[in-house]
Amino acid sequence: MKPCNPLLKSFAPIVDEQATTLVLGSMPGQASLDEQQYYAHPHNLFWKIPAAALDQPVPDAYAERVAMLKRFGVALWDVLQHCERQGSLDSKIVAGTEQANDLLGLLSQHPNISKLCFNGQKAYQSFKRHLLKSNPAFFAAYELAILPSTSPANASIPKEVKFEQWQQQVWLSSANAIL
Repeated sequence: MKPCNPLLKSFAPIVDEQATTLVLGSMPGQASLDEQQYYAHPHNLFWKIPAAALDQPVPDAYAERVAMLKRFGVALWDVLQHCERQGSLDSKIVAGTEQANDLLGLLSQHPNISKLCFNGQKAYQSFKRHLLKSNPAFFAAYELAILPSTSPANASIPKEVKFEQWQQQVWLSSANAIL
């Protein structure tokens, strides 16, 4: 008998009325689930990139990290509401257990969002399979950007390349929000 993997549930979105860009992950990793904070693994680059754009260290307090995100006009959520997975790797998500978040509802409630940025290929693949395929006209109004995963498991892409792509697509393009 095959062992059952735990059913994992994503977090509520971090979003406000000023958000113009929505960053979408696939599903929080184990460190994030344990801490109940997005991108909690200490080697994940996610929080380091906007801090570098502001030329400041990553805030220790999660509330300050969230405030930094909002300062850039960036919202944060996951494509998947829940799935089964052993460990943290996207490759371990069990096919057929994925349930998408209500992204259409969120975007309808936040009309200033015009760009969707995917934190890695798995986030985009899940979006394409569960949302884009059945709603192509709805998503035609959005700019889509697939970025390299900020996860430490994505070691095939140099950190500098990740920083550059994320700076250009998310943080620098949102910099007018902080001026």
